[in-house]
Amino acid sequence: MSQRAAFPPPPRGLRGRRAELKTLAHALTPGARIALVGSGGSGKSMLAAALAHRVAPRFGGRLFWFRIGAWDYRTLVEMLALRFGTTRDRAKVVRGLCSALAEPSLVVLDNHEDDAATARLLMALAPSPTTFIITARRCLLSGVLLFPVTAPEVTSGESAFSRVATLTRRLRWSPLALDIADAFVASRATTAPALAQFLDAHGVSDVHVMEHEDDLPEVALLVSWAWSRLSAGSRRALGVLAHAFGDDTDVASLMKLARTRDAADISALEGWHLVQEVAQNRLTVHAVVRHAVRKRTRPMPEVIFEHYVSMLERDPSRVLTEQTHLFAAMDHAHRVSDMQAMLRVEKLLSRLEQSA
Repeated sequence: MSQRAAFPPPPRGLRGRRAELKTLAHALTPGARIALVGSGGSGKSMLAAALAHRVAPRFGGRLFWFRIGAWDYRTLVEMLALRFGTTRDRAKVVRGLCSALAEPSLVVLDNHEDDAATARLLMALAPSPTTFIITARRCLLSGVLLFPVTAPEVTSGESAFSRVATLTRRLRWSPLALDIADAFVASRATTAPALAQFLDAHGVSDVHVMEHEDDLPEVALLVSWAWSRLSAGSRRALGVLAHAFGDDTDVASLMKLARTRDAADISALEGWHLVQEVAQNRLTVHAVVRHAVRKRTRPMPEVIFEHYVSMLERDPSRVLTEQTHLFAAMDHAHRVSDMQAMLRVEKLLSRLEQSA
Protein backbone atom coordinates (compact mmCIF):
# COMPACT_ATOMS: atom_id res chain seq x y z
CA MET A 1 0.00 0.00 0.00
CA SER A 2 1.26 3.48 -0.84
CA GLN A 3 2.21 5.92 1.88
CA ARG A 4 -0.76 8.12 1.09
CA ALA A 5 -3.29 5.30 1.10
CA ALA A 6 -4.48 6.04 4.63
CA PHE A 7 -4.63 9.81 4.11
CA PRO A 8 -8.05 11.44 3.55
CA PRO A 9 -8.75 12.79 0.05
CA PRO A 10 -9.04 16.55 -0.51
CA PRO A 11 -12.36 17.58 1.06
CA ARG A 12 -15.14 18.43 -1.36
CA GLY A 13 -17.10 21.60 -0.97
CA LEU A 14 -14.78 23.29 1.52
CA ARG A 15 -16.53 26.62 2.03
CA GLY A 16 -15.44 29.93 3.44
CA ARG A 17 -11.88 28.84 4.27
CA ARG A 18 -9.80 30.53 1.58
CA ALA A 19 -8.22 33.08 3.94
CA GLU A 20 -7.39 30.48 6.60
CA LEU A 21 -5.82 28.13 4.03
CA LYS A 22 -3.64 30.90 2.64
CA THR A 23 -2.47 31.98 6.11
CA LEU A 24 -1.79 28.43 7.28
CA ALA A 25 0.05 27.49 4.08
CA HIS A 26 2.48 30.36 4.70
CA ALA A 27 2.91 29.35 8.36
CA LEU A 28 3.55 25.69 7.57
CA THR A 29 7.31 25.94 7.21
CA PRO A 30 9.55 22.82 7.45
CA GLY A 31 9.59 21.45 10.98
CA ALA A 32 6.62 23.59 12.03
CA ARG A 33 4.07 22.37 14.56
CA ILE A 34 0.62 23.90 14.14
CA ALA A 35 -2.44 23.05 16.23
CA LEU A 36 -5.87 23.75 14.74
CA VAL A 37 -8.01 24.32 17.81
CA GLY A 38 -11.78 24.65 17.86
CA SER A 39 -15.06 23.28 19.14
CA GLY A 40 -16.65 20.05 17.94
CA GLY A 41 -17.98 20.39 14.40
CA SER A 42 -16.01 23.55 13.63
CA GLY A 43 -14.23 21.89 10.70
CA LYS A 44 -10.74 21.26 12.11
CA SER A 45 -10.13 17.91 10.43
CA MET A 46 -11.51 19.06 7.09
CA LEU A 47 -9.28 22.14 7.23
CA ALA A 48 -6.26 19.98 8.12
CA ALA A 49 -6.91 17.68 5.14
CA ALA A 50 -7.34 20.62 2.76
CA LEU A 51 -4.18 22.29 4.05
CA ALA A 52 -2.13 19.09 3.79
CA HIS A 53 -3.15 18.51 0.18
CA ARG A 54 -2.43 22.15 -0.64
CA VAL A 55 1.18 21.90 0.57
CA ALA A 56 1.74 18.25 -0.43
CA PRO A 57 4.26 19.12 -3.21
CA ARG A 58 6.62 20.55 -0.56
CA PHE A 59 6.83 17.09 0.98
CA GLY A 60 6.96 15.02 -2.18
CA GLY A 61 3.51 13.67 -1.34
CA ARG A 62 4.73 12.22 1.97
CA LEU A 63 1.51 12.81 3.90
CA PHE A 64 0.55 10.71 6.93
CA TRP A 65 -2.68 10.84 8.93
CA PHE A 66 -3.07 9.44 12.43
CA ARG A 67 -6.20 9.80 14.52
CA ILE A 68 -4.67 9.73 17.98
CA GLY A 69 -7.50 10.60 20.37
CA ALA A 70 -6.56 9.83 23.96
CA TRP A 71 -4.04 7.07 23.16
CA ASP A 72 -1.05 7.01 25.53
CA TYR A 73 2.51 7.54 24.30
CA ARG A 74 3.38 3.84 24.10
CA THR A 75 0.32 3.09 21.97
CA LEU A 76 1.09 6.06 19.73
CA VAL A 77 4.63 4.95 18.91
CA GLU A 78 3.46 1.38 18.33
CA MET A 79 0.77 2.63 15.92
CA LEU A 80 3.35 4.64 14.00
CA ALA A 81 5.77 1.71 13.99
CA LEU A 82 3.14 -0.55 12.44
CA ARG A 83 2.31 2.07 9.82
CA PHE A 84 5.94 2.60 8.81
CA GLY A 85 6.98 -1.03 9.18
CA THR A 86 9.60 -0.29 11.83
CA THR A 87 10.40 -2.18 15.02
CA ARG A 88 8.13 -2.09 18.08
CA ASP A 89 11.07 -2.87 20.37
CA ARG A 90 10.91 -0.28 23.15
CA ALA A 91 14.62 0.44 23.04
CA LYS A 92 14.66 0.97 19.28
CA VAL A 93 11.19 2.16 18.30
CA VAL A 94 11.94 5.91 18.32
CA ARG A 95 15.17 5.47 16.36
CA GLY A 96 13.28 3.41 13.81
CA LEU A 97 10.56 6.04 13.44
CA CYS A 98 13.07 8.86 13.00
CA SER A 99 14.77 6.79 10.30
CA ALA A 100 11.43 6.23 8.53
CA LEU A 101 10.83 9.99 8.67
CA ALA A 102 14.33 10.93 7.53
CA GLU A 103 12.91 12.82 4.53
CA PRO A 104 10.72 15.91 5.10
CA SER A 105 7.21 14.65 5.76
CA LEU A 106 3.89 16.06 6.90
CA VAL A 107 2.14 14.22 9.72
CA VAL A 108 -1.39 15.07 10.85
CA LEU A 109 -2.25 14.09 14.43
CA ASP A 110 -6.02 14.27 14.34
CA ASN A 111 -8.33 14.60 17.35
CA HIS A 112 -5.53 15.13 19.90
CA GLU A 113 -6.71 14.78 23.51
CA ASP A 114 -3.75 13.78 25.70
CA ASP A 115 -1.30 16.69 26.02
CA ALA A 116 1.37 14.66 27.85
CA ALA A 117 1.36 11.84 25.29
CA THR A 118 1.47 14.19 22.30
CA ALA A 119 4.22 16.33 23.86
CA ARG A 120 6.36 13.26 24.45
CA LEU A 121 5.76 12.06 20.88
CA LEU A 122 6.69 15.43 19.35
CA MET A 123 9.89 15.59 21.36
CA ALA A 124 10.79 11.99 20.50
CA LEU A 125 10.43 12.74 16.78
CA ALA A 126 12.10 16.17 16.98
CA PRO A 127 15.37 14.88 15.38
CA SER A 128 13.44 14.13 12.17
CA PRO A 129 12.56 16.89 9.64
CA THR A 130 8.86 16.30 10.22
CA THR A 131 6.14 18.95 10.05
CA PHE A 132 3.09 18.40 12.23
CA ILE A 133 -0.53 19.52 12.03
CA ILE A 134 -2.52 18.78 15.18
CA THR A 135 -6.30 19.06 15.49
CA ALA A 136 -7.78 19.46 18.97
CA ARG A 137 -10.65 20.93 20.93
CA ARG A 138 -8.07 22.21 23.38
CA CYS A 139 -4.29 22.14 23.31
CA LEU A 140 -1.92 22.99 26.16
CA LEU A 141 1.36 22.40 24.37
CA SER A 142 4.26 24.82 24.32
CA GLY A 143 6.37 25.01 21.19
CA VAL A 144 3.22 24.66 19.05
CA LEU A 145 1.54 27.45 17.07
CA LEU A 146 -2.13 27.55 18.06
CA PHE A 147 -4.54 28.52 15.28
CA PRO A 148 -8.18 29.03 16.35
CA VAL A 149 -10.73 27.47 13.99
CA THR A 150 -14.11 29.17 13.98
CA ALA A 151 -17.15 28.54 11.83
CA PRO A 152 -16.63 29.94 8.30
CA GLU A 153 -18.16 33.38 7.71
CA VAL A 154 -19.23 33.73 11.35
CA THR A 155 -17.23 36.93 11.88
CA SER A 156 -18.88 38.57 8.86
CA GLY A 157 -22.35 37.32 9.75
CA GLU A 158 -22.72 35.66 6.35
CA SER A 159 -23.59 32.07 5.47
CA ALA A 160 -21.32 29.59 3.71
CA PHE A 161 -24.38 27.47 2.80
CA SER A 162 -26.73 29.53 0.67
CA ARG A 163 -29.39 26.80 0.37
CA VAL A 164 -29.98 26.89 4.13
CA ALA A 165 -28.88 30.45 4.80
CA THR A 166 -32.02 31.07 6.85
CA LEU A 167 -30.95 28.33 9.25
CA THR A 168 -27.46 29.73 9.85
CA ARG A 169 -28.23 31.54 13.09
CA ARG A 170 -30.43 28.71 14.43
CA LEU A 171 -27.58 26.28 13.82
CA ARG A 172 -25.04 28.75 15.26
CA TRP A 173 -22.91 28.77 12.10
CA SER A 174 -21.86 25.17 12.79
CA PRO A 175 -20.27 23.87 9.55
CA LEU A 176 -21.23 20.32 10.46
CA ALA A 177 -24.87 21.12 11.21
CA LEU A 178 -25.22 23.36 8.16
CA ASP A 179 -23.66 20.77 5.88
CA ILE A 180 -26.09 18.09 7.08
CA ALA A 181 -29.07 20.43 6.82
CA ASP A 182 -27.96 21.49 3.34
CA ALA A 183 -27.84 17.82 2.30
CA PHE A 184 -31.38 17.27 3.60
CA VAL A 185 -32.67 20.18 1.55
CA ALA A 186 -30.59 19.32 -1.53
CA SER A 187 -32.12 15.82 -1.57
CA ARG A 188 -35.59 17.40 -1.50
CA ALA A 189 -36.45 15.45 1.61
CA THR A 190 -37.47 18.71 3.23
CA THR A 191 -37.23 22.48 2.81
CA ALA A 192 -35.37 25.08 4.81
CA PRO A 193 -38.64 26.57 6.23
CA ALA A 194 -39.92 23.12 7.22
CA LEU A 195 -36.61 22.26 8.86
CA ALA A 196 -36.65 25.59 10.69
CA GLN A 197 -40.10 24.77 12.03
CA PHE A 198 -38.90 21.37 13.24
CA LEU A 199 -35.83 22.85 14.95
CA ASP A 200 -37.85 25.58 16.66
CA ALA A 201 -40.50 23.11 17.82
CA HIS A 202 -37.82 20.96 19.39
CA GLY A 203 -36.06 23.75 21.26
CA VAL A 204 -32.97 24.41 19.18
CA SER A 205 -32.56 27.80 20.87
CA ASP A 206 -33.18 26.61 24.43
CA VAL A 207 -30.34 27.11 26.90
CA HIS A 208 -29.18 24.14 28.94
CA VAL A 209 -25.92 22.61 30.16
CA MET A 210 -24.31 20.31 27.60
CA GLU A 211 -22.69 17.03 28.67
CA HIS A 212 -19.39 17.82 26.92
CA GLU A 213 -17.95 19.29 23.70
CA ASP A 214 -19.60 16.72 21.45
CA ASP A 215 -23.07 17.28 22.87
CA LEU A 216 -24.25 19.80 20.27
CA PRO A 217 -28.08 20.07 20.32
CA GLU A 218 -28.33 21.45 16.79
CA VAL A 219 -26.63 18.35 15.36
CA ALA A 220 -28.54 16.01 17.68
CA LEU A 221 -31.81 17.49 16.42
CA LEU A 222 -30.79 16.95 12.80
CA VAL A 223 -29.96 13.34 13.63
CA SER A 224 -33.37 13.07 15.28
CA TRP A 225 -35.08 14.45 12.17
CA ALA A 226 -33.28 11.90 9.99
CA TRP A 227 -33.66 8.91 12.31
CA SER A 228 -37.36 8.28 11.69
CA ARG A 229 -36.84 8.64 7.95
CA LEU A 230 -33.95 6.18 7.66
CA SER A 231 -34.33 2.47 6.98
CA ALA A 232 -33.59 -0.04 9.73
CA GLY A 233 -30.39 -1.01 7.88
CA SER A 234 -29.24 2.61 7.73
CA ARG A 235 -29.89 3.03 11.44
CA ARG A 236 -27.93 -0.14 12.24
CA ALA A 237 -25.04 1.08 10.07
CA LEU A 238 -24.96 4.39 11.93
CA GLY A 239 -24.94 2.46 15.19
CA VAL A 240 -21.97 0.37 14.04
CA LEU A 241 -20.01 3.49 13.11
CA ALA A 242 -20.94 5.16 16.39
CA HIS A 243 -19.73 2.23 18.49
CA ALA A 244 -16.84 0.95 16.37
CA PHE A 245 -13.58 0.70 18.32
CA GLY A 246 -11.40 2.29 15.66
CA ASP A 247 -11.86 5.09 13.19
CA ASP A 248 -13.06 4.67 9.63
CA THR A 249 -14.73 1.45 8.50
CA ASP A 250 -14.67 -0.14 5.07
CA VAL A 251 -18.10 -0.42 3.44
CA ALA A 252 -17.99 -4.23 3.22
CA SER A 253 -17.32 -4.53 6.96
CA LEU A 254 -19.96 -1.93 7.72
CA MET A 255 -22.63 -3.78 5.76
CA LYS A 256 -21.69 -7.08 7.40
CA LEU A 257 -21.75 -5.66 10.91
CA ALA A 258 -24.99 -3.80 10.19
CA ARG A 259 -26.56 -7.00 8.82
CA THR A 260 -27.60 -5.46 5.54
CA ARG A 261 -27.07 -6.41 1.91
CA ASP A 262 -28.74 -3.32 0.52
CA ALA A 263 -26.20 -0.72 -0.64
CA ALA A 264 -28.98 1.85 -0.51
CA ASP A 265 -28.80 1.72 3.29
CA ILE A 266 -25.27 3.12 3.07
CA SER A 267 -25.85 5.53 0.18
CA ALA A 268 -28.72 7.11 2.13
CA LEU A 269 -26.30 8.02 4.92
CA GLU A 270 -23.80 9.38 2.40
CA GLY A 271 -26.46 11.41 0.61
CA TRP A 272 -27.51 13.12 3.82
CA HIS A 273 -23.88 13.67 4.93
CA LEU A 274 -24.47 11.76 8.17
CA VAL A 275 -21.27 9.85 7.41
CA GLN A 276 -17.94 11.04 6.06
CA GLU A 277 -15.89 9.28 3.39
CA VAL A 278 -12.29 9.59 4.54
CA ALA A 279 -10.94 7.36 1.77
CA GLN A 280 -12.46 5.37 -1.06
CA ASN A 281 -15.10 3.01 0.37
CA ARG A 282 -14.16 3.91 3.94
CA LEU A 283 -16.66 5.72 6.13
CA THR A 284 -16.75 7.28 9.57
CA VAL A 285 -19.00 9.58 11.57
CA HIS A 286 -18.04 12.90 13.10
CA ALA A 287 -17.60 12.76 16.88
CA VAL A 288 -20.64 15.01 17.34
CA VAL A 289 -22.84 12.75 15.22
CA ARG A 290 -21.36 9.74 17.03
CA HIS A 291 -22.48 11.11 20.38
CA ALA A 292 -26.03 11.70 19.14
CA VAL A 293 -26.28 8.23 17.58
CA ARG A 294 -24.85 6.44 20.62
CA LYS A 295 -27.80 7.67 22.65
CA ARG A 296 -30.10 5.81 20.26
CA THR A 297 -28.17 2.56 19.79
CA ARG A 298 -26.55 -0.22 21.75
CA PRO A 299 -22.83 -1.09 21.69
CA MET A 300 -21.68 -4.41 20.23
CA PRO A 301 -18.07 -4.69 21.47
CA GLU A 302 -17.66 -8.47 21.26
CA VAL A 303 -19.00 -8.62 17.70
CA ILE A 304 -16.75 -5.77 16.54
CA PHE A 305 -13.72 -7.24 18.34
CA GLU A 306 -14.20 -10.64 16.69
CA HIS A 307 -14.76 -9.11 13.25
CA TYR A 308 -11.54 -7.10 13.15
CA VAL A 309 -9.23 -9.49 14.96
CA SER A 310 -10.38 -12.37 12.77
CA MET A 311 -9.96 -10.23 9.66
CA LEU A 312 -6.34 -9.42 10.50
CA GLU A 313 -5.58 -12.99 11.48
CA ARG A 314 -6.75 -14.06 8.02
CA ASP A 315 -5.17 -11.18 6.13
CA PRO A 316 -2.34 -9.35 7.98
CA SER A 317 -1.78 -7.08 4.96
CA ARG A 318 -4.86 -5.09 5.99
CA VAL A 319 -3.13 -3.69 9.07
CA LEU A 320 -2.44 -0.33 7.38
CA THR A 321 -6.11 0.40 6.99
CA GLU A 322 -7.37 -1.38 10.09
CA GLN A 323 -4.66 -0.58 12.63
CA THR A 324 -6.84 1.70 14.78
CA HIS A 325 -9.37 -1.12 15.06
CA LEU A 326 -6.56 -3.44 16.13
CA PHE A 327 -5.27 -1.14 18.88
CA ALA A 328 -8.82 -0.35 19.97
CA ALA A 329 -9.48 -4.09 20.19
CA MET A 330 -6.44 -4.39 22.45
CA ASP A 331 -7.78 -1.53 24.56
CA HIS A 332 -11.16 -3.27 24.78
CA ALA A 333 -9.53 -6.52 25.90
CA HIS A 334 -7.69 -4.69 28.70
CA ARG A 335 -10.77 -2.72 29.68
CA VAL A 336 -12.90 -5.86 30.20
CA SER A 337 -9.93 -7.84 31.64
CA ASP A 338 -10.26 -10.63 29.06
CA MET A 339 -6.89 -12.40 29.25
CA GLN A 340 -7.59 -14.65 26.27
CA ALA A 341 -8.45 -11.66 24.12
CA MET A 342 -5.30 -9.82 25.30
CA LEU A 343 -3.07 -12.74 24.39
CA ARG A 344 -4.81 -13.12 21.04
CA VAL A 345 -4.20 -9.48 20.12
CA GLU A 346 -0.58 -9.54 21.32
CA LYS A 347 0.08 -12.67 19.28
CA LEU A 348 -1.39 -10.92 16.26
CA LEU A 349 0.76 -7.82 16.84
CA SER A 350 3.91 -9.96 17.03
CA ARG A 351 2.95 -11.72 13.84
CA LEU A 352 2.35 -8.41 12.08
CA GLU A 353 5.73 -7.06 13.23
CA GLN A 354 7.54 -10.13 11.95
CA SER A 355 5.85 -9.88 8.55
CA ALA A 356 6.51 -6.12 8.19
